Amino acid sequence: MVFWVFGYGSLAWNPGFEYDEKIVGFIKDYRRVFDLACIDHRGTPENPARTCTLEEKEGALCWGVAYCVRGGPEKEKLVMQYLERRECEYDKKTLVNFYKEEDSLNPTLTGVIVFTSTPDKVNNKYYLGPAPLEDMARQIATAHGPCGNNRDYLFLLEKAMHNLGHEEDYVIELANEVRKALGVENVVPAQLQHQPHVPISTLPLNPLPEPIALDS
Repeated sequence: MVFWVFGYGSLAWNPGFEYDEKIVGFIKDYRRVFDLACIDHRGTPENPARTCTLEEKEGALCWGVAYCVRGGPEKEKLVMQYLERRECEYDKKTLVNFYKEEDSLNPTLTGVIVFTSTPDKVNNKYYLGPAPLEDMARQIATAHGPCGNNRDYLFLLEKAMHNLGHEEDYVIELANEVRKALGVENVVPAQLQHQPHVPISTLPLNPLPEPIALDS
């Protein structure tokens, strides 16, 4: 048995598990949105963070990284248990087709697992829904939890997408609005100043507390 999982949030730069192969690519008809609450990683119940989930949108593309896990039932079980703990705010596993840039018509992989959330505030306690950009930026600028600041999650995603060679306007716009809220809107991040793409593995990542699930 082998499974593939698609990372579009923190999994894109910090998978946190042993994988056998990774491929940069995209899935279709989904877009990244910051509509999901995080109350135990980079936020608290009183001041939840905003993290990524996916919203269905016809014609949209969402770039990220697909990871392959193979090596027997025990290894796969352990990785899936880790992912389910880490992605605990996501209430669904969706199977999607995954494409590479060189062939956008024929999927490279089928049946790829992606963690998603039900866009329903009544039935999904973690779903925040959309909000004006300025309101989201203020929330992200101020939220923090056991794993660090909400704003660092956003800035690391911005950097990861840059390193993948597929920057996303929505992520950049939100990150710039957060910088504005922090009073540093004129500061251009060093990693985005026309530098060559840096492999994701070189990103500086601080170890996180062992008892706490990693970023969603």
